[in-house]
Amino acid sequence: MRNMLIAQSGGPTAAINASLSGAIQEAIRNPEIGQVYGALNGIQGMLAGTLVDLRAQFFRQEDFTILECTPAMALGSCRYRLPQEEEDPSVYEKIDQLFAQYEIGYFFYIGGNDSMDTVDKLSCHFARTGQDVKIIGIPKTIDNDLPGTDHSPGFGSSAKFIATAMLEIIRDCYVYDTDSVTIVEIMGRHAGWLTASAALPRTVGARAPQLIYLPEVAFDPEQFIRDVKEVQSLTRNCIVAVSEGVRLADGSFAAENFQSGVVDAFGHRYLSGVGKYLETLVREKIGCKVRSIELNVLQRCSSHLMSATDVREARKIGSYAVRFALQGHTGEMMVLERVSNRPYMVRIGAKPVSEIANREQLVPRAWINKQGNDVTDEMFDYLLPLIEGEVPYPTQNGMPVHFVLDKTVVK
Repeated sequence: MRNMLIAQSGGPTAAINASLSGAIQEAIRNPEIGQVYGALNGIQGMLAGTLVDLRAQFFRQEDFTILECTPAMALGSCRYRLPQEEEDPSVYEKIDQLFAQYEIGYFFYIGGNDSMDTVDKLSCHFARTGQDVKIIGIPKTIDNDLPGTDHSPGFGSSAKFIATAMLEIIRDCYVYDTDSVTIVEIMGRHAGWLTASAALPRTVGARAPQLIYLPEVAFDPEQFIRDVKEVQSLTRNCIVAVSEGVRLADGSFAAENFQSGVVDAFGHRYLSGVGKYLETLVREKIGCKVRSIELNVLQRCSSHLMSATDVREARKIGSYAVRFALQGHTGEMMVLERVSNRPYMVRIGAKPVSEIANREQLVPRAWINKQGNDVTDEMFDYLLPLIEGEVPYPTQNGMPVHFVLDKTVVK
């Protein structure tokens, strides 16, 4: 019998704790796994030796239900790039010591692109040193840009929130009978999946947003103004959805002058500001009433609008990760393979993480219209099943109840 270690990394989602819940429950059910440890703050917590006992924190099934309805990351996160082993062998020595001290035979890392880089490096290390440690990546990202999987847990709930927020913004915009432009800035560095989900209000009768701009197509500010004017020739209220990462033809961010230029540990620039940039542009070129709205972190932490499909799949993929590790799989990331749209069906599998790490899945160009300012019907077929169903969540005094982990470190 060997022990299990699990950690979370990268940006939060509304469903990542459902994957944690599924993995813990599967581990507790299985007699081949002894202790179930969680590392606080991802790989940094592992290097610091800050592990918590997860078995001791769940006494009732209700505890798992509350965990699954809690947004963000119960174990905490980090943005830490694990160096190549030849660059800093001491880092891997610390990990070896930790795994030996706590008799870890199974390690699961829940995260996105950068986290899969960590899974790949650790898998290579343990294979090279001949240590029998099973390493599995569990996907999560609201950006939906992990390749190899039809979609990533966390995306469906964010898409549902964005679609709902956009529908409510649309209702607000039509209150006044005056010429106006409303620009909604949505997360998405290189991939436009989240911004594409802003089109979903059309499936319930809304006529907006009329314009949608994704990072996959070069952004032309002059054409943007022409697009807005064309919409205004037909309706007084023009509503725009735009990805934070849209770039000009030369590859620079459209809102570069409105951004801080600060980068994270992986060299990713902190993006925001395209909404304000376009607001300024409309004010200067058109002169009508204009405002910009940045959905910001609400896109990834709104558990009151979670997709039941998303939470169910997140829980299941966490559970299957443990099963796959016990079957001998290692160096792989769990994936969702879509079988059909109607009825919606997926199956869970696994693919070598080396084929996934440091790669991105972008919106297919065929799913974006020729003009580059809207999405096609294929996008609706893809998105709609992912936002289906509501998740009832526990409340107290009219407020959601969240699971707060006891972060007492094991000795």
